[in-house]
Amino acid sequence: MRQYISSPQNALIKQLFQLKEKSRERKKTNQFLIEGKRELSLAIKGGYKIKTLLFFADLFSQSEAEAISKYGIDSIEISKEVFQKLAHRDSTEGIIAVVHSKNHNLESLKLKTKNPLILVAEAPEKPGNIGALLRTADAANVDAVIIANPKSDLYNPNTIRSSVGCVFTTQIAIASTDNAIAFLQKYSFNIFSAILQESEPYQNQDYTLPTAIVVGTEATGLTEAWRKNATQNINIPMQGVIDSMNVSVAAGILIFEAKRQRDFK
Repeated sequence: MRQYISSPQNALIKQLFQLKEKSRERKKTNQFLIEGKRELSLAIKGGYKIKTLLFFADLFSQSEAEAISKYGIDSIEISKEVFQKLAHRDSTEGIIAVVHSKNHNLESLKLKTKNPLILVAEAPEKPGNIGALLRTADAANVDAVIIANPKSDLYNPNTIRSSVGCVFTTQIAIASTDNAIAFLQKYSFNIFSAILQESEPYQNQDYTLPTAIVVGTEATGLTEAWRKNATQNINIPMQGVIDSMNVSVAAGILIFEAKRQRDFK
């Protein structure tokens, strides 16, 4: 008989609520929550190990749960009250999964081409910005994303939601700025740092060799280390009143210029 949990006060549900709400709990247990069919399918595609599936039968049927079970995933039926306690979004299709985190160190990156293109984001704070950057990286099919000195948890529910699941299918490494620079230099990347000081317009550069495009926060930009170690500092010429734009928009402009050059090489 399939397990059924009706009370939000159940001990397991309390533990899972902590996974949803607390970054330190996610880091301590190396687990996090996923909700939604698309996100779950992308996590499976990305090689994530699913520990447990919880489903609300009014929105996610028994037959769908049984189909998921072919992956060797245990499933638990939950009540509407439990689902509402654990769900981060109102529109989720009645499915929540407990998932094991991945290792995101630099050594785990697999550069599958001889001419890789990497996006580096330094110290992103807002989960929504991280998710948007990952969507940009996915749209351009970059080889990897490096997050340097992150200020937010990669598995924050808002990151997962705003990435539309790209967090599971994009190669991601997390490192300090110094280690990220050392890695890029070791593999002979041209480093293009988006920074105002000592910079040239982005469209005047050659991105057809192994390339890392580096963006910082809208508030403080990149740290000095990226300016000093860049092959070239680059800027996006601004024609309005303000001198900055959303980091994911800036990353998209730069990444797709690199893709354009490579397509016509």
